[in-house]
Order: sequence, then structure tokens, then C-alpha cells
Amino acid sequence: MGKEKAKTIRLERLLSNLGYGGRKEMAMAIKNEWVSVDGSIIKNPSFQVNPYTAQVKLDGENIDPISPMTIMLNKPEGYTCSHKDTGDLVYDLMPERFKSRKPAFSSIGRLDKYSTGQLLLTDDGDLLHRVISPKSNAKKHYHVTLRDDLNGNEAELFNTGEFYMDKDDKPLKPAIWIAENKCSGIMILSEGRFHQIRRMFETIGNEVITLHRFQTGGLSLNDLPKGEWRILNDDDLKQVFL
Repeated sequence: MGKEKAKTIRLERLLSNLGYGGRKEMAMAIKNEWVSVDGSIIKNPSFQVNPYTAQVKLDGENIDPISPMTIMLNKPEGYTCSHKDTGDLVYDLMPERFKSRKPAFSSIGRLDKYSTGQLLLTDDGDLLHRVISPKSNAKKHYHVTLRDDLNGNEAELFNTGEFYMDKDDKPLKPAIWIAENKCSGIMILSEGRFHQIRRMFETIGNEVITLHRFQTGGLSLNDLPKGEWRILNDDDLKQVFL
């Protein structure tokens, strides 16, 4: 066991860091015998616990994993990837306590308000930067429907490495476009500029009507219901880079 994983933490602080409540509130919960560690009720808020190895329960339920923690969310239309904007936020789709976790969650690449599908959120800064790095193999897969019929040259155009979006002074990295029918297809990106797919099609005179991300690297959204989320394990995270 490494030194980091050998560290212990006060029980009330652990629960507070995971967003279950303030330190005083969690101390009261412990004194009221609502918390157990490895099957034993703990009454002392200062009890030292190893958060990597101990089984901690609050009111009979296992507590959330400590940092680093990453989740996958199936984002519905109409939600914004922000902590501060008004209106419906993606964080509203998760337990209230997630908003108070320390460190906080951040989205790994945003989806705009009107786009849907796979959104990864993490409190692991190293993972976030690995996924969004230009050197990453974490390609993003999208299903796209368009206002107008395709011209037929989109795949060649987007894959040249010489395609410029309007108002950009740097060409895009090669992108893969696979047409499905006359006005829809699959786009696979290896970078993530602001509103990139929408702007790519605007540049050639078309308009994206729906945009749905369904896969990052080898990690697919699969049958995760709209508006639902799940915690990713180590095997899931490895899939992101395949």
C-alpha cells in the first residue's frame, strides 16, 4: 500500500468532503449513530478512517467513492454544462451532495445546451487533461442530423487536415465523416474546438439539427437511460483511451 493510500482522515471530515453536509452536521450524524465503519457503529466524529480501505455507511447506505471519481452521464437536451449558468444544469441531474464534493466535478469536454449524449465528469484533474490533450487517443463519436442533404464531398473535405472553419486561422485536425443517408451521419473528432461540428457544417452552408455524442475512445454510452449517470471503474477509464 502506498503512502497516499495509508493516510487516514477524520470521519466527519470525510463525509463533509464528499458533500453529505457540513462538518458540524456530519459530527451530529455520527453522534446520533447514523454512521458505521466496517460494520461497527462509530460515535466519535474524530475517529480516524482509511478512506481507501474502510467500508463506511451513512444511514445504512455505502458512501460515495473518494477522489478520484469519474462518472458518465447521458445528457438530455436543454441542460448546460456549467456550475454557474441559470436554467437547467447537468449537475441538477445528479445527487445534490455531488455539488459540494471537494475537489469539485468538472466536465471533460462540454456539450452545448442543445446537444445530447455522453458526458464525462471528473474530480481528477490529471485524467481531465489526459482526455482533452491534443496527444490523446480519446476520439469523440457523434451522430449528426442536418438541415440539408449532403453534397457528397464532406468526408474528403473534413479529412484533409487543411479545412478551416469560418473565423479560424488554424486548420482542423483530420476528422472522419461517415454518411448514413442523405442528411445524417457519424462524425469522429480527435479535437474539441468550441461548437466544432456545428461550425464545420455552417462553413460549408449546412446546419446541424441534432448532435448526439455516443462514444469517447472505446467507451460507449450503451443503454444508459437519458438523464441517468453511473460511476466509471478502472476498466471503463481504460476504454476511454482505446
